[in-house]
Amino acid sequence: MAATGDEAAAMDSISRVPMSHPTALNLAGASSSTGEGSEGAGESLASAPKKPSTNMGDGGVETAEEAVEPAEPDINELCTDMFEKMSVFLQGELTATCEDYRLLENMNKLTSLKYMEMKDISINISRNLQDLNNKYASLQPYLDQINQIEEQVSALEQAAYKLDTYSKKLEAKFKKLEKR
Repeated sequence: MAATGDEAAAMDSISRVPMSHPTALNLAGASSSTGEGSEGAGESLASAPKKPSTNMGDGGVETAEEAVEPAEPDINELCTDMFEKMSVFLQGELTATCEDYRLLENMNKLTSLKYMEMKDISINISRNLQDLNNKYASLQPYLDQINQIEEQVSALEQAAYKLDTYSKKLEAKFKKLEKR
């Protein structure tokens, strides 16, 4: 029996609603494995609702139009593939980050060891410097005596020069008196 009036307009508006995805036609909610979903989508396209049309010449006879869309891959298969690839990508990023942190940790350990060696060396240098300062302090009285002896030798040298010049003057006076 042909729909008339309001029923025909309602059916016509339902059949004109654009379909966003062919799997939306699968109203049974079949959760099939990969490969079967695309076949089910093709079958559901074949059993798409019939569009009533009224031709003036047919006298209200309904004709069916089959919606033909290319079969698309199953959305679940695409999602699974995307998640697997994202998992591999994120695993690689996390592995690289972990390797970077391991490298930094090793560098920090080596740097710490170098600083420990430098600390030991500086402690040894400080100890040796302290020993040298102590030895210098113990030698200081002798160094002071050497300085005093040097000053005395200088003073004695000056006295010897004065005595030499005085003796030369005396000799010159004696020779002068002898000649007279």
